[in-house]
Amino acid sequence: MINEKNIKILVYITLILFVFVIDRVSKIFILNILENIGSVDIYINSFLSIYLIWNKGIAFGLFSFDKSYVYNSMTLFILLINFIIIYFIYKEKTPRTYFLAVILGGSFGNLFDRFYYSAVPDFIDLNYNGYHWFVFNVADIFITLGIICLIFAEFLNYEKRYDKK
Repeated sequence: MINEKNIKILVYITLILFVFVIDRVSKIFILNILENIGSVDIYINSFLSIYLIWNKGIAFGLFSFDKSYVYNSMTLFILLINFIIIYFIYKEKTPRTYFLAVILGGSFGNLFDRFYYSAVPDFIDLNYNGYHWFVFNVADIFITLGIICLIFAEFLNYEKRYDKK
């Protein structure tokens, strides 16, 4: 029998898979360009380029090291954080769980790449007047949006708690 909790779990799994699949499709598209042309360096406009780099660090290329023990340690740490997020999704009873599911879907996308390629393909390059932001991917967008939404939700929740006092 399907109850409300099972429906929510199904919704969370669907959201996680949706984010994961969008990320995978975007990366497969870029990697196919790499395979067919030999490099990915596409100028779209003065603010956006598609430029493939392989990230061995964490979000936005931070903490990139060539040492395998550092890479493996970071991968294990990310895996641990994913388990913590799964725990919060299971325990939490607020709409914030949807934001956690979005973060988890993006994290799964990058974690898949860390295991499969031993690096994460990043390819979205934003720039303005020659100043470039970190190169990132679709999973990073979802992770960032999920975190921003969690922050806003926390501010709204704080306001509600503060107003009650």
